[in-house]
Parts: sequence; C-alpha cells; structure tokens
Amino acid sequence: MLKIIKCAFCSGTGKDPFDLLSPIAHCLVCDGTGQVELEEPLKKCIFCAGTGKNPLGARIPCIVCGGKGRYNCGSQTICFQCNGTGKSTDGLPCTRCGGKGFYGN
Repeated sequence: MLKIIKCAFCSGTGKDPFDLLSPIAHCLVCDGTGQVELEEPLKKCIFCAGTGKNPLGARIPCIVCGGKGRYNCGSQTICFQCNGTGKSTDGLPCTRCGGKGFYGN
C-alpha cells in the first residue's frame, strides 16, 4: 500500500532547504510538492536519522533514503556486518545492507 508522507529533505516546504540555486528553487526530492510517496511498511532511515539530509556534510539528500527520511522495510533481519547501525567503520553506508541496517527489499 502506498503512503504519502511529508518530505524530510525540505521539511514539507517544497523549497530547496539550503537555498543553493535561489530562494525560490524547488526541493529536488519532492519537486516542490512537500510530499513523497512510499510503499508501506515504512521505517525511519537510520543513516540520516530521518532528516533526509546527507549526514556526511554535503548539502545533498541522504544517499540511503534518497532524502525521503523513510524507506520500505519489508524485512527485519538485522545486518550482521554493521549490527543494524547502517554504517561501516568509516562512517559510510554499510556495503552489506546498503545503509539500511537490515536485509531485504
């Protein structure tokens, strides 16, 4: 089932949260609508803590959830490589689970 949620990257404003191009630039995640559509069941992105922003300091959307702050969590099998943290020892997304902290989808 699809669910419409508030865009995490722009906090639902529909505007670029960093005003990189201009103050009226659209959010590149939701294309200015302030909302995104995802397949349920949903889980909060552990890599960006649900903010939708890249935790590595770049002014771009999270590389794991695409800036949506959540993703489909069809499986709940914890990743043995990162122990469910979603991060490798260097702070990048875990290569085994793709930064989600679990296997599946």
